[in-house]
Amino acid sequence: MKLRKIVLTTCIALAFAVVGCSKQSSSVDTAPIEKSFSSADPATKSTADTAVTEIKSANYSGALADLQKLAANAKLTPEQQQAVKDVLAQVQKALADTASKAADGANKAASDLQNSLPKK
Repeated sequence: MKLRKIVLTTCIALAFAVVGCSKQSSSVDTAPIEKSFSSADPATKSTADTAVTEIKSANYSGALADLQKLAANAKLTPEQQQAVKDVLAQVQKALADTASKAADGANKAASDLQNSLPKK
């Protein structure tokens, strides 16, 4: 029974690693952020650039935090506010999709493991 738990845990961890490490092109369009923040003050532009970099590397949780930080900035222009709002919605959707794929992969790994173990 202990061996079974170790094998199951290992398979689930591998499933998360495979899903998490699969590099796919980002489904989030960063152009609105890049365009609207191109002439922003240095600190705000830096936060926007960091969010874009995180989106492009599929680090959606980091991008989400930076976009929320940008959204809280009272000095944004209406164009910048709309860009943050639009990209934030895309990042939230991408994050939900990624979590769903990881859960599906883990469920498949657990099912495959249970089917491969000998019945007692």
